[in-house]
Amino acid sequence: MNILIFGSGAVGLGLGSCLLKNGVDTTLVAGAGTVEALKTKGLCRSGIFGPFEAGPQDFSACTSLEQVQSKTYDFILVCTKSNHVRAAAEAIQANRRLLKPGGKIVHFQNGWGNAEKFLPFFPKEAIYSGRVITGFTRPAPNHVKITVHADAIHIGPLFGQPPEPTEPLCRAIEEGGIPCVVWKEISKDLWAKMLYNCALNPLGAILDVPYGALADNQHTRQLMNRIIEEVYKVMKSSDYATYWPTAVEYCDIFYKKLVPPTAEHKSSTLQDLQAGKKTEIEALTGQIIELAQKAEIDIPCNMMLYNLIRFIEERNVV
Repeated sequence: MNILIFGSGAVGLGLGSCLLKNGVDTTLVAGAGTVEALKTKGLCRSGIFGPFEAGPQDFSACTSLEQVQSKTYDFILVCTKSNHVRAAAEAIQANRRLLKPGGKIVHFQNGWGNAEKFLPFFPKEAIYSGRVITGFTRPAPNHVKITVHADAIHIGPLFGQPPEPTEPLCRAIEEGGIPCVVWKEISKDLWAKMLYNCALNPLGAILDVPYGALADNQHTRQLMNRIIEEVYKVMKSSDYATYWPTAVEYCDIFYKKLVPPTAEHKSSTLQDLQAGKKTEIEALTGQIIELAQKAEIDIPCNMMLYNLIRFIEERNVV
């Protein structure tokens, strides 16, 4: 099995470490600094699932799909930020030769609406979605650290296609150290993660605190309850669903089971703002606002956080 990872930031390196540990033929596509570090120092993983190192001779690394020579892939894993997913779809389409007949594209972005960006370029049968609620950081360009883990990686279809084609990929990731399973109801998973991210990411970024601090404070807890209620209204008005029928039921799970394992984690939105990068707010709260406008639903808490993040983002992005 050959796998190409397009976008080798923290998530891409984390998944790549699992595949390499399992002996899978793996190619990493990343920025020039990351590729240089990978080619000279190899890939290093540390953190809660134990250490692992792969030497530069154990994988391929390049800065663009055009540089990939004489190889085709069973899976292309798209691990770019959500604001780069359209560009990723266009790049893969321009290098379609790399995907084997019957090969699958699996995207691992935060937010909602990412899979749909591939539909102008590929049939729905080729497009699968991954949900990750494992925390990855990157202490160095070639080093990924796994800091927290709330649940297994789930991979499955959004468009009614069979889930079974992703079984070899899930097995390879699982055997490489991170739990990973095929999942039929990936839409419900993505909405569960939307609820989680919309409640925690923008607020944690604005206040510069980890998730646990938000859950422990009565004022931020009240605000997150309102955010979750608004997302539920939008979700139901748009005919989507998740595993908990009501916002009250979700909040019970959210505070008791979902936040505690990630209590020390700071949001990727905050990390992007601190690095002067564009955030993924459009794929998170921005998608909620877009759906709310179509349904003519008022969501003042989500709108406030969106505008605050956009203000900070436009001031800071270099």
